[in-house]
Amino acid sequence: MREELLNILAEVCEEEEVKTDLDLELVESGLLDSLAFAELLARLEDELGIVIAPSEIQRTDMDTPAKILALAESRKQG
Repeated sequence: MREELLNILAEVCEEEEVKTDLDLELVESGLLDSLAFAELLARLEDELGIVIAPSEIQRTDMDTPAKILALAESRKQG
C-alpha cells in the first residue's frame, strides 16, 4: 500500500520528490493546494479503499508524505 499511496501522491502533486522526501512540506511548498487535497482524498478512497472525510481532519494533519502515510495506514487497519 505504501508504494501505491506514494505513487498517487506524486501524481496529485505532480512531483516525484514526494516519494523520497517524506518530510517535504506539501502545503507550504504549494504542492498540495485545496484542489489537490480533495483529489488526494478521493483517490485514496477510490483506489485504496481508505475513507478520510475532509471534515475529520485539518490539512496540517496531512502536510507531509510521512503524515499521509501514517494516517492512511491507521485508517486501513482501523
